[in-house]
Amino acid sequence: MALHAFYAGCNIVGIFKNGTSYGMCCAWAQMIDYDRITMLLGAQSVTGKVLEKGDIVGVSALAKRQKEIALIMGDAHSDQLNKWSGISYRTDETALLVNGSRVQMKCQVLAVYHLEGIEADAFVDLKVLDYIQDEDQEFLSAYDV
Repeated sequence: MALHAFYAGCNIVGIFKNGTSYGMCCAWAQMIDYDRITMLLGAQSVTGKVLEKGDIVGVSALAKRQKEIALIMGDAHSDQLNKWSGISYRTDETALLVNGSRVQMKCQVLAVYHLEGIEADAFVDLKVLDYIQDEDQEFLSAYDV
């Protein structure tokens, strides 16, 4: 599809759950209120499949200089290798957050929906519980990855 109707950032979703560190790169994310975000996680995403209502998850909007992290998180699946190995990150409860990213958000999963026509994908509604932002950093565009 050629339509690029909105700016797509490069956001890392991270959670430690069931003894595994899950992580993925997501471009389809949107603020819907001052403390709410939504994300559409593709059917192929192992990370998206483990998310459930009530989970505490990290969402890190990468800085322009963090392209390599986006490439690592977009390669393979979290149940096949530890994508977090070699990446500077911190934990906050079960949230995994990328150090040095433009924005780091600790979020709670409010709901996971499966929308008509794209039922295999996970449309995730998140409440931002806490955040850190570095306004001196530029956002990494998904189009630059």
